[in-house]
Amino acid sequence: MAWRRPVEDFRIFRGIGAAELSRQMEASGGFGAKHLAQGVDILAGMLSDGSSVNFLSFPACINATGTRGIIRDMVRRKLFDAVITTCGTLDHDLARIWKRYYHGEFELDDALLRRKGINRLGNVLVPNESYGIVLERRLQPIFRDIYRSGLRRPSTRELLWAVGERLSDEGSILHWAARNRVPVFVPGITDGAFGCQLWMFYQEHRDFSPDLLADEQELSGLVMGARRSGALIIGGGISKHHTIWWNQFKDGLDYAVYLTTATERDGSLSGARVREAVSWGKVKPRARQVNIDADATIALPLMYAAVLSKLSNPRG
Repeated sequence: MAWRRPVEDFRIFRGIGAAELSRQMEASGGFGAKHLAQGVDILAGMLSDGSSVNFLSFPACINATGTRGIIRDMVRRKLFDAVITTCGTLDHDLARIWKRYYHGEFELDDALLRRKGINRLGNVLVPNESYGIVLERRLQPIFRDIYRSGLRRPSTRELLWAVGERLSDEGSILHWAARNRVPVFVPGITDGAFGCQLWMFYQEHRDFSPDLLADEQELSGLVMGARRSGALIIGGGISKHHTIWWNQFKDGLDYAVYLTTATERDGSLSGARVREAVSWGKVKPRARQVNIDADATIALPLMYAAVLSKLSNPRG
């Protein structure tokens, strides 16, 4: 029985690696550290399962931080078979190719920032010229070039590959998604600056618009053809729900790692535990699963380093 297993103290030493630290976190018995270590083991098993179709789901906000580098590297290594995210991910990924974001604080005077033309995203500062302005200036020529290529009713996956093919910056998630043919699905494509620029382009090109049902057709093929499926789901919102929604049609995920700071007490999807998804058939009752209550900007780098050390072929 579980209660017969003794709690072990951490023994930190100079030069300790991520894998050993993760092992000690699991042996420590509590509290969130144990769950984080379990998540590492589940992810390593999921990514090593050649019969599992694996999804990576995350919200936009973390890509305004250095955590974007973790997401980019996962796509560069082709560790996941599909990405489901939000429009803001496109905004931040593209904007940071061409301009910089800056360190700030949560407690800054927001009225003052507004007067200075600076937007605050948590404790990250995004000047106007680093966001809407640069995206308008850079995206419209890309859309024109895509239009001239003959594309008219692309799925979001097709559109984002077309954008990524026109990016030479290896710091970009979209660049690597296009290069490695990792599908990126954005069900809420109009909910952000990228979507706004699409709408502006549409004003003079009425025959050009995303075909969202084409994305659903492709997702259905991915899921229905999967012997098993797994997901690393960071945060919540539409990207989380779209991932678990489609997996209910194969009787649920076989692997599920939730990483969130949200609470379940308000009934939100973002805070919903894995056990709630089990009730809907979106995760299998016997799935390998864990909820990790942690800030992704803290937990994900440690988890990723530990997972890479466990994989026999981390692809790069």
